[in-house]
Amino acid sequence: MPTSIPALTAAVPSAHANPLSRASAAGTLIALGIVYGDIGTSPLYTVRGVFVSRPVTEDVVLGTISAILWTLTLLTTVKYVFIALKADNNGEGGILALFARLRRLRVKWLYLAAIIGAAALLADGIITPPISVASAIEGLRILKPDLNTVPIVIVILVGLFAFQQFGTAIIGKFFGPVMVLFFSMLAVLGFKELIHDFSILRALNPYYAVHMVTRVPGAFWLLGSIFLCSTGAEALYADMGHVGRPNIYVSWTFVKICLVLNYLGQGSWLLRHLGAPLGEQNLFFLMIPPALLLPAIVLCTLATIIASQALISGSFTLVIEALRLHFWPKVRISYPTELRGQAYVASLNWLLCAGCIGVVLLFRESGKMEAAFGLAVTITMLMTTVLLAFYLRLRRTSPVWIFLLLGVYFTVEGSFLVANLAKFTHGGWLSVLLSVLLLTVMVAWIQGQRIRNDLTELVPLADYLPLLQELSNDESVPKFATHLVYLTKSADSSQLENGIAHSIFKKRPKRADVYYLVHVDTTDDPYTRSYHVTHVLPQELVRIDIRLGFRVDPAINYMFRQIVGDLVKNKEIDITSRYESLREQDVVGDFQFVLLNKTVPYQHFLRGWKRMALRLHGWLKWLGVSDQESFGLDNSTFTVENVPLQMPLRPELELVRDA
Repeated sequence: MPTSIPALTAAVPSAHANPLSRASAAGTLIALGIVYGDIGTSPLYTVRGVFVSRPVTEDVVLGTISAILWTLTLLTTVKYVFIALKADNNGEGGILALFARLRRLRVKWLYLAAIIGAAALLADGIITPPISVASAIEGLRILKPDLNTVPIVIVILVGLFAFQQFGTAIIGKFFGPVMVLFFSMLAVLGFKELIHDFSILRALNPYYAVHMVTRVPGAFWLLGSIFLCSTGAEALYADMGHVGRPNIYVSWTFVKICLVLNYLGQGSWLLRHLGAPLGEQNLFFLMIPPALLLPAIVLCTLATIIASQALISGSFTLVIEALRLHFWPKVRISYPTELRGQAYVASLNWLLCAGCIGVVLLFRESGKMEAAFGLAVTITMLMTTVLLAFYLRLRRTSPVWIFLLLGVYFTVEGSFLVANLAKFTHGGWLSVLLSVLLLTVMVAWIQGQRIRNDLTELVPLADYLPLLQELSNDESVPKFATHLVYLTKSADSSQLENGIAHSIFKKRPKRADVYYLVHVDTTDDPYTRSYHVTHVLPQELVRIDIRLGFRVDPAINYMFRQIVGDLVKNKEIDITSRYESLREQDVVGDFQFVLLNKTVPYQHFLRGWKRMALRLHGWLKWLGVSDQESFGLDNSTFTVENVPLQMPLRPELELVRDA
């Protein structure tokens, strides 16, 4: 009879020991440096975008500032700070972390909302760095109107992406103080203009926003530019795991005050300059005294670099979560520093870099980039709204509140989406194209995995136990290894993949003293680290079930060694070599991993969409890292074998024997 030992779980610090469980001065400073780069730099281009070609009138100025203030309130403060931050997954935030928590609802289509939102957010990661950096560097044109800013922007972006491989631990220490200075500058500049004309305070009344959108001809489409004030809200939610909810609560209070003062100041300046459109002039820099312009541009540039850095790091985190949830092909991940959340995905890094350079070369001006900006983020926000509705359902919230949430945010975000669609032909097509390409990668990978799993044949493990014992003790068969390890996808310990049986018995027989079946289960908890051992045949067949959170690096080689060490320490297994000459010297036996490359015979006989999905899946698998790299087996002894998945029936090839 199989015997088992209890699951062993890695110690998890208590909430009281977690430094992110309460607000602190240091934590708030770090939050300012990590969370608010994107939303903090939006005053550089949001209001300007409204009046580039539209005359400055009182109705539009009041309506624009009112719409911005209430967008920050409804979208950022209410939806993300008050609602979404509570929808965490053991302290982790973001659209994929939220989906991981909702998987227990078993709503089949819910993953579509998650991957659509994730793809759109990654597309935003290609557009945000160019528009942020360009909008800051273009401030130099006030000093030198004919300056070509494109080379400067490209150099800054390339340097930023090149630095990623070293981690951000060093420059991260300066992010907080720089952003404190930047937000303080926003507040001072805004207050300086506000005291010249307090009549802009009328914009605090939402009436002016509604009046502009419904009564001023063509003003509805201005929402496409106004929406840019909230583009960092999704990043705020995603970064919760890095800085902690309490620190975001405290820091957002400071940030919103600074943003509100600056937007009111911009509105006050506009009320004193009614008339012609702003054209190429940047309203933000027009508010700065000439003597302070250069230092302000330097500070704005640093802030936009920080905004870009936060989005790049967030993209790394998003792809790693997608990979663990089996939404993304296997890619190489490195960890430059020991800090939590510090990871580097080389393939994504240079893909983002190439995309950012392409955006700069295509649009050249930040004003033209605005057309491509915002559409993708709106889609992400709508998908988050859908997931939040299911979260409230999971929490057994009254249906009235759920429908109220959907009604309010579908109306608000839907309006922004429609307004942003007007920018489609002017550059919005780019964000849609990038989102569709990234979504295609995710869908192809998910569907390819599902088709391969459907074609994987499982057989009862009990049917092979007697044969396995005989093979293990059959000295006429050359020993393949002392310890033979297979990675199995069968979650049922009583079932065995036919491919493993095929490898052990039907190809070259693989005799070993001890066989191991290792199954890895990705949990909804982001940081689960536990395992369970079942001794199916004592000292001959061991099954190990490893449970890992979707943010834990699956370094199977390292974990397997630790588990075997625990088993040896508990005297549950003997790993000493079975060769007599080596056993006398207490030499440890050899371990051999067998990785199965499961092929699909007669793939061209599958239905059209399945065949296409499998081909895309195979191509993505070829582009990604191998199984031995993704499981951390680089320094282990392993063998890669091709084994067929379930053979499709081919009745048209049935032969009839001649008489």
